[in-house]
Amino acid sequence: MKITISTFALAAALIGAPAFADTAETESISAPVSDEAPAAWQPQDGDKIVFNVLRKGNEFGTHTISFDVESEDSFTARSDVELKAGLGPITVFRYELDATETWKDGKLVGLEGRTNDDGDDEFVEASVDGESLTINGSAYSGNAPLGIIPSSHWNIQQAFSSQILSTESGELLDTNVEKIGRETLTIGGESVETTHYRLQSDLTVDLWYDDQSRWVKLGFEARGQQIDYVLTELY
Repeated sequence: MKITISTFALAAALIGAPAFADTAETESISAPVSDEAPAAWQPQDGDKIVFNVLRKGNEFGTHTISFDVESEDSFTARSDVELKAGLGPITVFRYELDATETWKDGKLVGLEGRTNDDGDDEFVEASVDGESLTINGSAYSGNAPLGIIPSSHWNIQQAFSSQILSTESGELLDTNVEKIGRETLTIGGESVETTHYRLQSDLTVDLWYDDQSRWVKLGFEARGQQIDYVLTELY
């Protein structure tokens, strides 16, 4: 399973996992979001979620999501991820993702993403076609259910989904999610009440959301390397 930064892609690169299989024959019928899912956080125009990404406690890059709200029922969310690891002046790993989601009436109606995964290019384009999304991606081309949640993490409904859409390659990713429970985190010197979820597949990823359903933390381990997202900006 890849995570957004896709963090799923970063993890795959770190653990040396094989590329995803072509799933072009896969057809989904209904949106895989539980009826128990809370409402997603509704951003205001100009809101941002900014993380510093750490690898074994050291600077690894940044992950930013910027929101452009056009009306009460329409907005875009742009994910911008830049990660780099090196030995002195030599870069040994680079990851860049630029993905823009278009939302209307609480549903994803468009997606464009481009990724440079350490030299390997991936892409996804998605648009509404009747009662489904038409996906054209480097790992999957076909249909996805209208209402599927993208793998960009900011939407808490991802933690209530059995399947999500890769913002990197268009792949439909199966998920198994466990609610760990309530936790108090210290963010920016303040105590924040959160709920901790664990997404399990080929990789186990931990996600935290505050009581406004905002994404505030992420962590996972791959090949003995701990990757942590430290929130630096949320407004």
